[in-house]
Amino acid sequence: MFGLRTAARQSLRNGRRALMGNRRGFAAGCVVRKDSTPTYEDLVNLSSLPREVPKEIHYEPHNPADDYAVQSEELHKFGKYLITAMPKFIQKFSVWKDELCLYIGPNAVIPVCTFLKDHTTAQFKNPVDVTAADYPSRTNRFEVVYNFLSTKYGSRIRVKTYASEVSPVPSIEPIFHGANWFEREAYDMFGIFFEGHPDLRRIMTDYGFEGHPLRKDFPTTGYTEVRYDEEKKRVVYEPLELTQAFRQFNVGSSVWEQVGPGKDSTPESFKLPTPQPEPEQEEGKEKK
Repeated sequence: MFGLRTAARQSLRNGRRALMGNRRGFAAGCVVRKDSTPTYEDLVNLSSLPREVPKEIHYEPHNPADDYAVQSEELHKFGKYLITAMPKFIQKFSVWKDELCLYIGPNAVIPVCTFLKDHTTAQFKNPVDVTAADYPSRTNRFEVVYNFLSTKYGSRIRVKTYASEVSPVPSIEPIFHGANWFEREAYDMFGIFFEGHPDLRRIMTDYGFEGHPLRKDFPTTGYTEVRYDEEKKRVVYEPLELTQAFRQFNVGSSVWEQVGPGKDSTPESFKLPTPQPEPEQEEGKEKK
């Protein structure tokens, strides 16, 4: 028992000594760190240090047109591959910079769009836009344009077809549900009919709107005037009284300045009044 007590006391003493030694070492370290803190005189002025002369930067001149050339070559290969895969549907293709465009007939819209969406080399699953352009001099005056995006390959493609005022174009809404509103907008603005569309009606203009605003033969002033009537407390539609051809355009004046009474629709009533001749002055007054 006596030996155990002696050993226990000795271990306690050793532990206390070790603890005191650690405290002294920590305090000594703090003193050393405090004393070794650099003063203002010890700081080095970096501006006075010698500087290395920068070497000349050598780089090879790069022409961005080279990138287009490489990409254009790849797009030509892909265009030829598409024509080989669908020779009955694709009439031709064109490449301008980084844009590939396919030209097809209306009967090829469904098979070509299905191929571009589902084929492993294409994966154009996102319809970006469906729009059109009006060329009144052509037999098929409308050029319908489809823009698709492939997020898998990070590429875009454009498909063009044609239509007239009476010939419809197959709707791609069953393939791309996101094209629903795009086709409705093309119908509203151009009057192009999309066969098979589940809800082909106007989307941008008002109910009862006459004509299609983006056609080249649509008048710039429209056919009716829409305004709010304070007496009737509602929006009313009235026949248009002004015509764009008979408006006066002067610098600094309003574009909508009316010429003539604006009531009759006959052009004769819109003629400007004939200027009155200036009164003749006497010779004596002219000399003065």
